[in-house]
Amino acid sequence: MEFCAGLPGAAWSEPFGPGTDVWKLGGKIFAAIGADAAGVSVKCPDVETAEMLRAAGVATKAPYFHKSWVMVPFAEGEAELEHRLRVSYETIRASLPKKMQANLAPAT
Repeated sequence: MEFCAGLPGAAWSEPFGPGTDVWKLGGKIFAAIGADAAGVSVKCPDVETAEMLRAAGVATKAPYFHKSWVMVPFAEGEAELEHRLRVSYETIRASLPKKMQANLAPAT
């Protein structure tokens, strides 16, 4: 995903095997796309936000992840996907140690 590659400090890997794309920041996952997924799993700032997105029909439960994660279908469109990816990235970035945060370029 080009968008993820452009985020400061983002790194791609396949920790769960071929076909599962995972994007991490500081060793923490902020986006995952399964081999058969119809969308991208992202972290929400809290469980309430995830529940709201599921109730609104924007997202579904992210398989294998904590309840603060949702899966946003690719059909939601590029703008929604990029927004949710950015929120997930910023949520993970804010959880990193201050020194690690300071070494990252500002997200644009």
